[in-house]
Amino acid sequence: MFEQEGWFTEVYPHHGSAFSLRVKEKLHEEQTPFQKIEIYDTEWFGKLMVIDGCTMVSERENFLYHEMMTHPVLYTHSSPETVWIIGGGDCGSLREVLRHREVKTAVQIEIDERVTRLAETYFPDLCESNRDPRAELLFIDGLRWVKESPPNSVDVIVVDSTDPVGPAEGLFNEAFYRDCLRCLRPGGILAQQSESPLFHLPLIESMHRVMRSAGFAHRQTLFFPQCIYPSGWWSGTIASASPLDRFREEDVRAKPFDTRYYNADIHRAALIAPEFFRKALQHS
Repeated sequence: MFEQEGWFTEVYPHHGSAFSLRVKEKLHEEQTPFQKIEIYDTEWFGKLMVIDGCTMVSERENFLYHEMMTHPVLYTHSSPETVWIIGGGDCGSLREVLRHREVKTAVQIEIDERVTRLAETYFPDLCESNRDPRAELLFIDGLRWVKESPPNSVDVIVVDSTDPVGPAEGLFNEAFYRDCLRCLRPGGILAQQSESPLFHLPLIESMHRVMRSAGFAHRQTLFFPQCIYPSGWWSGTIASASPLDRFREEDVRAKPFDTRYYNADIHRAALIAPEFFRKALQHS
């Protein structure tokens, strides 16, 4: 992070680039046992949450990420009744998951409770479903939760994690994916944020290889814009032991809730990979 009066700037030194927002004031700063959290009030993006110097969520653009990390996987599953969200402490993914009437239980497992409590204060719209009777918020280690849960206990797992460093580092390895596969019921699907295809292609290649080794024979990466993250272009990867041939397109077109970005055409388009990505993943 580079500090200049009136601006928040996140620098990406490995890629020779940076992202800046003009800020009106810093609203909050604290060091938790896990990470440093800052909240800014910006001129154009509303409130902004920053963790360890990295942009996490803003009021203006969060719908892009939260909708694409939840609705594609839920509409790909035939009947998602039980969902776990690993991470996602800002609660935006939880809100989107609970828009689906067929979901009976959504458990959010966030290691750092302060992320959620600060989101409740500064991003109340993201937390509007926290008191939904179908929601359960647990402030524990997601790795441990998945490792200790019984087999065949969940339909969809959404890994809404930070970058693969610090508390999130263990969420990108084969042992974790094997635990997830064991917990998923037949036809179950794992969805995980998978960074920028432009800046982090080797990581995505590694994810595909490790997921396959863990038993996820079928994998799809979806692409979507995300302007406050490195490169402005992001991805999510879904994986299953069962084929991922189609999604419930008619259900998407008849969905009983509003979205700002996601629809059936966006879902279909997000699955189309650019040529460099296809070539890179040919052997993954």
